[in-house]
Amino acid sequence: MTPLDRVRVAVDCMGGDHGPSVTLPACKEFLATHPQAELLLVGTADALAPAANWPRCTLVPATEIVAMDDPLEVALRRKKDSSMRVAINQLKLDPAGRAKADVAVSAGNTGALMAISRYVLKTVDGIDRPAIASVIPNERPGFTTMLDLGANVDCTAEHFLQFAVMGSALVAAVEGNLEPSVGLLNIGAEAIKGSETIKQAGELLRAAAAAGQLNYHGNVEGNDIFKGTVDIVVCDGFVGNVALKTSEGLAHMLTGFLRAEFKRHWLAKLAALAALPVLKHFRARFDPRGYNGAALLGLQGLVFKSHGSADAFAFGRALARAYDAARHRLPEQVHERIVETLRTSSTPSHDEPVRPAA
Repeated sequence: MTPLDRVRVAVDCMGGDHGPSVTLPACKEFLATHPQAELLLVGTADALAPAANWPRCTLVPATEIVAMDDPLEVALRRKKDSSMRVAINQLKLDPAGRAKADVAVSAGNTGALMAISRYVLKTVDGIDRPAIASVIPNERPGFTTMLDLGANVDCTAEHFLQFAVMGSALVAAVEGNLEPSVGLLNIGAEAIKGSETIKQAGELLRAAAAAGQLNYHGNVEGNDIFKGTVDIVVCDGFVGNVALKTSEGLAHMLTGFLRAEFKRHWLAKLAALAALPVLKHFRARFDPRGYNGAALLGLQGLVFKSHGSADAFAFGRALARAYDAARHRLPEQVHERIVETLRTSSTPSHDEPVRPAA
């Protein structure tokens, strides 16, 4: 597919723990480094006032804010003019089949973002549930794409197949790897291990591979995520979220340990000065902020989720990842792979009737 010449990004400027104090500086820096991007900044009039004269920016008013602890009912049913919902509304197609934005980014409440996105945009043909996908650094060097990371706690075997297809489309679109390898996260590499659901998912994935629709490696274990054994690791949202938070906590702990050791006495501080270039490179590779930005895959529109606690640098990384995905037409590639893969599969959807793609 030919990349887009212009990418329009709708930004929920009020979401997250810090709101405009983080999102606006990140947006300003993003504009300076992405001359082909346009931003639709969504928020209250007072909050967006500093961006009134920014180039390639349109201010979109919203009168409400989804708080990080708002229940889904409040976010979805009562706050219909929230910055989160207005940002997602920019992805809706008008009668002529055009949308005001190509991708939306928010650091707000994850559950609310998923619920509103699914309600407003609907899922693509063949997808029961959207999934959250992001990357984790590995030792190749590079990173492993992992999904689901928290959207779906209970999954069927068919959902794992859909996650694998969506993840493959994401890696193909953003990284140019047209046949990324897929692994199913399990407690062992042997096909006989795991729950019945995992075993059934393995059968579906092997069938898809036999039909030439997936590059399926087989079962992988937790340490394979960091080894880079496969390009994509598929799991349910409960396991994925635990793995993600564990890896972030480990990175933070290792950084803290190194900092404490280099502060023990003056010789250690002197050694730290000599090792500063190495330490900076180490931090860059393991800093979770550099990998911020998770795609909500399977929707009729492209939505990216930033960490709620993200600083300006991390939110900027989420904007950049969203820009790259939109520029390479990720939703179209996901839909094409889903149609082709599920066409050869006899597995039905279980959650809801299939909806037509945009």
